[in-house]
Amino acid sequence: MKPVLLSLAAGLALLLSACSPTTQKQPPVILATLTQPSIVPSTETSPASTLSTSESLTRTDQQGAVVVAVTPLNFDQPGETLDFQVSLETHSVDLGMDLVTLSTLVTDTGLVDQAILWDGENGGHHVSGTLSFPASVEGKPVLEGATKLILTIKDVDAPERVFIWDLP
Repeated sequence: MKPVLLSLAAGLALLLSACSPTTQKQPPVILATLTQPSIVPSTETSPASTLSTSESLTRTDQQGAVVVAVTPLNFDQPGETLDFQVSLETHSVDLGMDLVTLSTLVTDTGLVDQAILWDGENGGHHVSGTLSFPASVEGKPVLEGATKLILTIKDVDAPERVFIWDLP
């Protein structure tokens, strides 16, 4: 009886291995978590020593189908204008809007500044350029006495995108 059981067990094992799907070693699956976009990007304070590090000053908004990244270019030494590098990326929305009319700069001291120049492309799906604002409003330097700077861009596949920087 013992040889019959061994033979039966071996046959069953062979049958199970032949009928079961082959399992090949698969590469590991990496799950990414999706974060909900926020209207107000991170506002971590940047010390004065990092003002020249553009990476720490970049703010990103990922609402809708457009990713907008904004980096101030001359906080530490504004000339006639305050300039921001703006990058817009999408695969489904035409980016042919006029950023000059859609962009406003506001300080915590109450100054409101309208953009005066956008030197980037008009249209396409990958657009970047410099967005410029006057460095003074009614004769007063925009950054004078300000501790926060808020750039708002409206109607770029979202009602409003807000970018905030703490000033030293």
